[in-house]
Parts: sequence; C-alpha cells; structure tokens
Amino acid sequence: MSQPLQDNICEDKLYERFYKKHAKNLHDFLYYKFGEHLNPQDKVQEAFIKLWQNCAKVTPNKAKSFLFTTANNLMLNAVAHQKVVLKHRKIPVKHSTNETPEFLMQEKEYHQKLQKAISNLTEAQRIAFLLNRVEGKRFKEIAELLDISTKAVEKRIYGALKKLRKDIDGL
Repeated sequence: MSQPLQDNICEDKLYERFYKKHAKNLHDFLYYKFGEHLNPQDKVQEAFIKLWQNCAKVTPNKAKSFLFTTANNLMLNAVAHQKVVLKHRKIPVKHSTNETPEFLMQEKEYHQKLQKAISNLTEAQRIAFLLNRVEGKRFKEIAELLDISTKAVEKRIYGALKKLRKDIDGL
C-alpha cells in the first residue's frame, strides 16, 4: 500500500524544488531577525536536515511552516545558549592565588600535623574538643550531650588544647 506522492515531501525531486524555492528566503528571514553572528546559513541547513528526517510526517502544504518554525526554534536555542555563555564569562575565574607554593606546602604539612595531634588525644578530649571547635557547641551544651558537668567539659577541652599545642610544636 504505497502513499501518493503528494502526501509527504520525501520524493527527491519535490524536496529539491522545495529547497531551491525556500532556502534563500529562509536565510534572509533568519538574517533579518537574528543577524549574522549566529550563522543563519548553518541554521538553514539544520532546518532542511530536520525536514528531511521528518519528511514522511510533513505534507508539502505544511512543509514551509515546519521549515520556518524549525529554523526559528534553532536560532532561539542558539540565542539562549549565547546568553548562558555570556553569563558564565562574567564569572571571574580564579587563575592564580596569592599563596606561594611554599605557603601551600606548609599549610598542607600543618594540616597533617593537626590531624595527627587530634588523633593522639584521648577519646574524651577529642569528643569534647571537636564538639566545641568544629560544631561550635558551648560547654553547657556539650555537658548535657555527654551527661557530665560543665567543669569536666572545660577540663577536657583545656587538656586537649594543651596537648595539641605541645604536639604541634607550639603553634
């Protein structure tokens, strides 16, 4: 059961005539509407490719509408993409830092010393210290969490600080 030739635009000669008739008009339409910077000739070609890919679904009397709508949408997508590109160009990219390689190396070494010193604390000191310094909890909150007195929390944290200073060479 074959379809009549006029039910779609897939027939080569019909498609070729259609291309010759509308390619320049489509280019001019896109050029006048969006300008040259988005390369309207490429969008014309892409629109004709989409028409060819969907030729079985498009009748000759709807082909021009399909073509112009597709090309217009391609250009609008390109405009939207350009806006995203411009937005990201505005974000300053940090290419360099003020830190010297020597400073970065010292910072890494200090961080390693600190981690090692924290791991050398007793469990009670480490928990109280980290709750206070990392999570920002007050002595009273830590005492309630650990079910101990505030003085015990103070003793653990101060003991931890004293041991950390000693282990990290007085820094």
